Amino acid sequence: MTSVISPVKTLEQFDAALRSCREVFVNKLKDYGASWRIMRPRSITDQLYIKAKRIRTLEEGEAMINEGILGEFMAIVNYGFIGLIQLQLGYADESDITPDEAIALYDRYAEGARVLMEAKTHDYGDAWRGMRVNSYTDFILTKLQRVKEIEGNGGVTKVSEGIDSNYMDIINYAIFAVIKLTEEA
Repeated sequence: MTSVISPVKTLEQFDAALRSCREVFVNKLKDYGASWRIMRPRSITDQLYIKAKRIRTLEEGEAMINEGILGEFMAIVNYGFIGLIQLQLGYADESDITPDEAIALYDRYAEGARVLMEAKTHDYGDAWRGMRVNSYTDFILTKLQRVKEIEGNGGVTKVSEGIDSNYMDIINYAIFAVIKLTEEA
C-alpha cells in the first residue's frame, strides 16, 4: 500500500524549510549586511555552482572537510533568492539596501517560490518525494549550466525559460532537499 502525503503536509514542510533558510539569511545580514549587493549575476551563478559542486563532492564521499550537505542546500536557497534580487535591482558598488529592505525582497521571492511549488505539486503531485537527494544536486547543476549558457547569450533565449525561472527551480529543488534531509535526520 502506497502512502499519500497530503498537500497540507507538503506546504507545512516547505514553509518550515523556508523558515530555516530565512533565519540563516537574516543572521548573515546581521553579520555582513547586504554585502552581496556588489555581486554581479554571473558571480552569483558561479557561487551557486560552487555550492552544488561541493554537495556533489560530499555525496561522493570525497571531501577532505567533513561537513554536512544540509547547510550547503540552505545556502543554495539563499543565494538563489540573492540572484533573483540582483536580477531585479542590478548590482551596486556597495551595500545600498538596509537589512529590512533585503528581507522584504527575500520574502517576496520566497512567496513566489512557494506559489511555483504549489502549482508544480498540483501538476506533478509529490513526485519529488520519490527522488534521491543526489538527483536534486544533478538537476541543480543542470539548471546552472543552462543559466551559464543563457548568460553567455546575453540573457536572451529563443524558446526557453529565462534565468529567473531557472533560479526559482534551483531554489525549489534545494528546498526539497532540505525537507528530505531534515526528515532523514
